[in-house]
Amino acid sequence: MRKRALLTTTGLAVAATLTAGLTATAHATAAAGNVLTTGSAGGTAVAVGDVLSAALATGTQAKISTTSGGSTGITCNASAFTATVNTNPAAPGTATETVTAHTLSTCTTNIVGATGVQTITVNNLPYAASVTSGGSLNVTAGATGPIQTTLKINTILGLTTCVYRSTGLTATPDNTGNSLTFTNQLFTKYSGPGTCPANGWFTAKYAPVKDTTQGGAAVFVN
Repeated sequence: MRKRALLTTTGLAVAATLTAGLTATAHATAAAGNVLTTGSAGGTAVAVGDVLSAALATGTQAKISTTSGGSTGITCNASAFTATVNTNPAAPGTATETVTAHTLSTCTTNIVGATGVQTITVNNLPYAASVTSGGSLNVTAGATGPIQTTLKINTILGLTTCVYRSTGLTATPDNTGNSLTFTNQLFTKYSGPGTCPANGWFTAKYAPVKDTTQGGAAVFVN
C-alpha cells in the first residue's frame, strides 16, 4: 500500500508539473498576441491596412557616410517613412508591409569638393518589408525597381547627380521607445561622375513608430 501511494503521489506531482508548464506556455502565447500590436507588447493587434509612420528619434540625425561608420558624408536633420500593413499573423511569425514613402531633407555635407546638398530622393517606391518576431525588419525591392536613392549635390564644379542602389536593408526594432534602427546599410554607386563616392552607408534611428490609423498609437513588435 505504501509503494502504491508513493507511486500515486509521484504521478500526481508529474501531472501537476506538466499542467503548470502547459498553462504557462499558453499564457506566454496569449501574451505574445500578434507580431505587431499597439498599446503594449501583446496588446491590440495592428489591423491589416493600417498606416505606420515614424520620423527620426529626438536628438538624432540620418547619416550617409562614405565609409562604414565614418564621419565623412551627408547628414540630414529630417527624415521619415510611411508603410502600410499587409499581413499581421499571430506571434511568433512574420508581418509584411509596403513602404510607400521615405524622405530625407535638411541635409548638409562635408565631402571634399561638395558645397551643399540640393535634394535626396528615394526612388522606385513602394518597397516590400517584413518584420519577424524577435528578429529584424527587412526591406526589399518592389515591383517598380531596385532600392535606389538619387542625390543632387552642389560642388565647386557645379551640380552633381549621384545614384545609389541597395540589394536590401535591415533594421532592428526595439520596444523600448518603439524604435527602428538602421546601422551602416550599404548603398553602392550605380551612376554618376568620379566625384560621387563609390559607396554610401546609411544609418538612422526612427522613433516612435506609430499607427497613424489608430490615432498615433505606439507600435510594438512581438
